[in-house]
Amino acid sequence: MRRIPTCVLSDSEPPNVGNGHAVDRFVQIGSLTKVLTGTALMRLAAAGALTPDDPVERWLPAAPGTGITLRHLADHTSGLPRLPPQAGGRDPYTPFDDRALRDVLNRLDAIATRPAGQEEEYSNLGYAVLGAALAAATGTSYEELVTEHVLRPLDVAEVTADPDPARRLLAPGLFGGTRRPWTMGGPILPAGGLWATPRAAADLLVRLLVERRLGDPAPSWQTAGPLRWHNGATRDASVFAGATNDGRWVLVHRLNGDPDDTDRVGIEVLKESRQR
Repeated sequence: MRRIPTCVLSDSEPPNVGNGHAVDRFVQIGSLTKVLTGTALMRLAAAGALTPDDPVERWLPAAPGTGITLRHLADHTSGLPRLPPQAGGRDPYTPFDDRALRDVLNRLDAIATRPAGQEEEYSNLGYAVLGAALAAATGTSYEELVTEHVLRPLDVAEVTADPDPARRLLAPGLFGGTRRPWTMGGPILPAGGLWATPRAAADLLVRLLVERRLGDPAPSWQTAGPLRWHNGATRDASVFAGATNDGRWVLVHRLNGDPDDTDRVGIEVLKESRQR
């Protein structure tokens, strides 16, 4: 039977660490990264550095006029497809480098599948463009702006694009080895490339959604009734983070597990906490 290292953190239980999944080792958090990107957008807007309704071409002049705004990118209504045209293969985002991003920006009007603002379609490409726009607006790298505008104000340190290899926790492979994770640096980083310790990811969840330390939640969060949530998945890692309006919360991270099952574990923990 394949081992599925799992870590569950919630408001109602002490840390539940199973099968060697530690709260102080760095793991890929996949698309949970988008929450930090969207929060950075809203923080920059609050500081007057930009507005969410700025057109993409204001900050990325290589892009033609498309009607796509930063807000459209953040709430997945940009009309851009889920993946960059260059993505594919066993390490799908490796071909999406800076040159590929420039090519996408030059053809943004042709790549869009529908007019902006009409329909929601989850887009990793959209968040890559959003991250590039935020970096251009601030004159800093994506990781620097997230650190300055999100992580430091929240007093969260264990989040990075490039953790010490000795502190990475990777999915178990054959014969006692580990599986190689996807490469998610470069332009795709704002869409899903950050690493965090599970305890840091839980701190982000609580401080953004429960304590509201930075104000109203960013448009990156998904909503389902009283629940705000986001998930993420890379090749062998999956995460679910969610909080309800009454303050209950859960963070689940798994290695080698099916992402849909990770979501189900998170929902079940929240249901059980309601019954206590």
